[in-house]
Amino acid sequence: MESTLIANIFRDIANILEIKGENIFRIRAYTRAAEVIEGFSGNLEEYVNEDKLQEIPGIGKDLSAKIIEIFSTGKLKFYEDLKRSIPEGLLEILNIPSIGPKTARLLYDKLGIKGIADLENAISEGRLLKLPGIKGKTVENIKKGIALFKEGRQRMLLPEAYNVSDGFIKYLSAIPAVDKISVAGSLRRKKETIRDIDILVTSKNPGKVMQAFLKAPSVNRVLAKGETKSSVITKGGVQVDCRVVKNESYGAALIYFTGSKDFNIKLRQLAIKKKLKINEYGIYRGNKLIYGKDEKGVFKVLGLDYVEPELRENTGEVELAIKSGLPILIQDKDIKGDLHVHSKWSDGINSIEEMAYAAKGAGYSYIAVTDHSQSLKVAGGLSIGDLRKKKKEIDKINSKLNNFRVLYGTEVDIDSEGNIDYDDDILKEFDIVVAAIHTGFKQARIQITSRLVRACNNKYVNIIAHPTGRLWGVRPSYDVDWEKVLSVARDTNTTLEINSFAQRLDLDSHDARRAAESGVKLAINTDSHDIGHLKSIKFGVGVARRAWLKKEDVINTLTLDELLKKIRK
Repeated sequence: MESTLIANIFRDIANILEIKGENIFRIRAYTRAAEVIEGFSGNLEEYVNEDKLQEIPGIGKDLSAKIIEIFSTGKLKFYEDLKRSIPEGLLEILNIPSIGPKTARLLYDKLGIKGIADLENAISEGRLLKLPGIKGKTVENIKKGIALFKEGRQRMLLPEAYNVSDGFIKYLSAIPAVDKISVAGSLRRKKETIRDIDILVTSKNPGKVMQAFLKAPSVNRVLAKGETKSSVITKGGVQVDCRVVKNESYGAALIYFTGSKDFNIKLRQLAIKKKLKINEYGIYRGNKLIYGKDEKGVFKVLGLDYVEPELRENTGEVELAIKSGLPILIQDKDIKGDLHVHSKWSDGINSIEEMAYAAKGAGYSYIAVTDHSQSLKVAGGLSIGDLRKKKKEIDKINSKLNNFRVLYGTEVDIDSEGNIDYDDDILKEFDIVVAAIHTGFKQARIQITSRLVRACNNKYVNIIAHPTGRLWGVRPSYDVDWEKVLSVARDTNTTLEINSFAQRLDLDSHDARRAAESGVKLAINTDSHDIGHLKSIKFGVGVARRAWLKKEDVINTLTLDELLKKIRK
């Protein structure tokens, strides 16, 4: 069962409750639960089976029971009853970014809009402009929101894809007929969003594998059934394809089905130059199979060093592999600390001490607790008085810890003019300052650029968090002059963040590579709001690997002493 299905149900419940004018705290509880489940990096099904759901921060007895009901029946009676209490179609409208409960109700009451198709027709006919408070700019934002909604519906976030694939791989691995098994496709390349999931298996008995695959617990319906390939749709609406090949073809098949398409074309062109042929079964000279058993061997026959899956996009990796010039990519184990996490002091769920011990248990040497600054009231931003108390708490925790340090940090808001939320005499007291834009995403390019440039020029700002403001399926990146921002960040020794939170993954791999090539350092952080989120660091590392980043490009691969020396301007 996919976590996204449960998260979507909880988010729908929150939206319906808001339409109905329910208690704001009840609404927030469901919204927060949706975020927690969506960002949960563990195996949710295992937590259900082992009755451990209440160990997940933010999931109490009532929500735990609802999750179990969804797992058991595929639906939630409370949710189904709640949906019948509002006009049909409003929920779909509410899933469009920039449309809130009041606007959705207005669209229904005045124009009878019940879904996306109705809304698109009303826009094309100009009927929205006749409604009170709806202007041309509003309509443009709604059109962009529809496009984002459709994109988000077609693709899933990395954690969901990981959970779905892990469930199938664990299930199939227990079958005696399965010899080797691996995820393939864009998930293996760790793309920021995934359309569907590919699983590759070797077996001497493909029929047994296919039979088991089609009967997997999370399968809702069968799309196609064959002797060596089958496709299913899961209960969460995800397409999963499973292919079985012979052991002698496993390496070639893994390369072929991992992709990308452009990478595979490049390999075929290279093979032709060597008077060879490569396909999913192996490398051939004429009709004779030369090799196909494992990936490294296939690459070797083609005269290439091994190309990591994340690099297989035909952006220069093949040419470098020929010359043994590929970079040694950063790995999860290289990360020595997380420089952007939250605690109960602002909008986090866990205490500083709980975050610290979880980070230490993960093998880190340090963690920066960067709670929100005073102007961000909605996220529990800290007053000056609260900062003093928080600092004392951190000092006390550090006195008890060995070989680990909690850094006194903050995530300060960059206001509409580019000012930083705290004065310099407060900023200078922090070990680390993370700055971010949280409002005014629709400002003009020159204004957004100016805000980021001013933040970089502040001598106390160390890191710009989630630098593009993008949320997958919710809002696009804001318009900014990246060449200018990168130039200033390099000159001011300001680090840019790869935010590992699944809905952000910001910077993405394209912008992260541009930053590194411009001489700007990166930090891979989780933006954790509970201890479970710390595990999402692997998604940020995946982005970094796709961006060709090496260990030296990322500041939180440094030791604590090296880090503090690096960030001080």
